[in-house]
Amino acid sequence: MGFGDIPREKIPWHPNIDYARCTKCQECYNFCKNQVFVWDEASNTPVVENLHNCVLGCSACANLCPGEAISFISLEELRETIRRLRAQAS
Repeated sequence: MGFGDIPREKIPWHPNIDYARCTKCQECYNFCKNQVFVWDEASNTPVVENLHNCVLGCSACANLCPGEAISFISLEELRETIRRLRAQAS
């Protein structure tokens, strides 16, 4: 689902993982009910596989991460991107 008239695939809101800080605790994987993450058994790490399943503006997984390994673009960047995409569509 998009944001109004903007397809979700065009909005760059999704978690980014800093694997050097990841504690491999599975908090993000277990928390996210939208299946944004999959667990890579081979590397024992979360992988952002379904990035467009991430709810716009939600950063709860980053808040839960004990290693502070998850980040998002800022909400201001998100708003600016949406403004720009709307202007392009007009």
